[in-house]
Order: sequence, then structure tokens, then C-alpha cells
Amino acid sequence: MKSIENIKAYCGRLKLAYTPNKINNIIIEAQQNKPTYIEFLEKVLYEETQARDYNGYLQRLRAAKLPQRYNLDEYNFHFAAGISQRQLKELRELLWMEQAYNIILMGPSGTGKTFMAAGLVYDAIKAGYKAYLFTMEEIITCLKTKDISTSAMVTYNKILRANLLAIDDIMLFPVKKDDSASFFNLINTLHEKTSIIITTNKAPTEWGQTLNDEVLASALLDRLLYRCEVVKLTGASYRLENRKNIFQNK
Repeated sequence: MKSIENIKAYCGRLKLAYTPNKINNIIIEAQQNKPTYIEFLEKVLYEETQARDYNGYLQRLRAAKLPQRYNLDEYNFHFAAGISQRQLKELRELLWMEQAYNIILMGPSGTGKTFMAAGLVYDAIKAGYKAYLFTMEEIITCLKTKDISTSAMVTYNKILRANLLAIDDIMLFPVKKDDSASFFNLINTLHEKTSIIITTNKAPTEWGQTLNDEVLASALLDRLLYRCEVVKLTGASYRLENRKNIFQNK
């Protein structure tokens, strides 16, 4: 039908990417339900908006680089101690992001720090925020190569525009002095603009040794802790407790 083809052409000019694929079904539904003109127009715009929102959600989810498990509905409060159901519920409401608060998740390996960080990133993505999860090593590599690598510069610009940045395994390995300075500059740039989640198995008092610079570590902590909730998780390693093996025990 000529009119439908014209509608699809107009949608292309107006950059309505999803309406052309739905317009036939929308018209059939309208012929059956006989909505008013206003209701019909509302339906068209609603379908386009819903499709855009869902596509945006999928794009943010892919860019976030989340691990396989990230749904905090599955969080096991009986396994690790350090946070209550009410406290986790408050964190998941994301009100702290409105004032660019930070969260530091501390504890031994396997106590759920990464899972919690990934879960909060996922909740932020569902709420429409730009949120990402990177390891400390990935952040350092990005900072070192952004001036010579297009992909690294793209990642760096994403980080600068993020509403929430989760950095996993911070201070797990020693950091070179130049890299420490670059990392501090990034945190300083994001300070009071972007919420940051840190996971670490080292107390802040040990960061100076990892960075090989007590002054820089102090300045870094000053910015991270200015508006911050520190969650100390304790317990045995979930991975060791739920270790899987190749051969079944008989």
C-alpha cells in the first residue's frame, strides 16, 4: 500500500527506527479496536519509545562487561556477613548516585564483592544509567594506550561519560608510578561527577605500598572516601565452598 510505504519513508527521515517494523501490526490492531486519532498516535509513539528504551538497555548491558552472575535478587545473605538485606535494598534503590556517592566493597577473595558490584551496575543499567565494570588492570591498560589506540580512547570516553564506574580488584597487583599518577588523574576527573564502586581485598592503609607512593594513595583515598559507604564483607570463599570438579566422586 502506497500510504504505508510513505509512512515508512517518513519514519526513516525522522529517524524513527522501530516504527516501520511495527506499523503493519499497529494498523491491524487499530482496525480491530478502532481507537481515536489521539489513541492511535499515542500507540505509535509508545511502541517507538518502548523499542528505543529496550534497545538502549541492551546496548548499555553489552557495554557494561558484566560477569555471568550479576542479579542481586540471588544474593545469599547466609554465606557472607557484612551487609544486611535492608542495607542492600537501600543500595539497590540507587539514591546515592544522585549525589555521586562512592561505595568501597572490602573483604577476602570470594566473599561476593564482584557479584555485588556487578549487580549494582546492572541495577543502574536497568534504571537508565550509563554504568560499567572494569578490572583495575583494564583501567590501567586503557589509560596507558588511549593516545595510541582508537578502541582504548573510545573506552576512556565512555568512562568519562559514565554515571557509575565499578573498578574490580583495585590494588590487587603493584602499580607503576606513572600508571598510579594516571589512575589518580582519572579518579580526580570523575570526583563528585561519577559514582565509583571499588572492590578490594586490601585495607586502604595498604594502598600506599601497592602504589609505591603514600602521598598519592592518601590523595586518592581523600577523593574516594569524601562521600562514600564502606562495606566490609567477611566469610569463606564462595568459589572454594562451591568448587566444581571434572571427575565425580564415587
